[in-house]
Amino acid sequence: MSDMTMTVSGGSGAEATLRFHIAEDHHPENATLLGFWLYLMSDCLIFACLFATYGVLGREYAGGPSAQQVLELPIVAVNTTLLLLSSITYGFAVLEMQHNRRGPMMAWLIVTWFLGAGFITLELTEFAHLVSIGAGPGRSAFLSSFFTLVGTHGLHVTSGLIWMIVLLVQVGKKGLVPANKRRLMCLSMFWHFLDVVWVGVFSFVYLMGVLA
Repeated sequence: MSDMTMTVSGGSGAEATLRFHIAEDHHPENATLLGFWLYLMSDCLIFACLFATYGVLGREYAGGPSAQQVLELPIVAVNTTLLLLSSITYGFAVLEMQHNRRGPMMAWLIVTWFLGAGFITLELTEFAHLVSIGAGPGRSAFLSSFFTLVGTHGLHVTSGLIWMIVLLVQVGKKGLVPANKRRLMCLSMFWHFLDVVWVGVFSFVYLMGVLA
């Protein structure tokens, strides 16, 4: 809070002083985090709709291959491990950021990026394999819903990787200024959110599909 004084001169020469209290603590960082939470909630609705769609169409094979025939748990388990490890390494990056250690923070962020890139590489490899054996998204309702759900998550991870590169450049140029810390925290929420969604995908789509 700060005061602003304004002086008004009257006709009699007397002066009246008006004092105003102006609030300056608008907390833009809190507004940014709140706005980002609202965005994540909208993303939750998108994935909820995709999960519901898969729940309805996941058994509609139209004479094509089933989940047990085309999904490979060992590869997906490796993929899941990569993404979960990336969440841990991002946590280390946040800890270094809180101690204002730019070098170690950037190092952990780079490790996180490579783990996320490995996740996307394996996912694209899986998609290419499915298409090569005639199990593309147009083969059945099951495969359409599968590619849409898993692909949407993959697009989010790809967006996170691009965002991570941008932040690495910004931190490299300007250091751990408050604005960059705020952006790193927003990306942290986004990245952990994607981990939670993937646990749902792994359990609902892969485990239940292959073991059912």
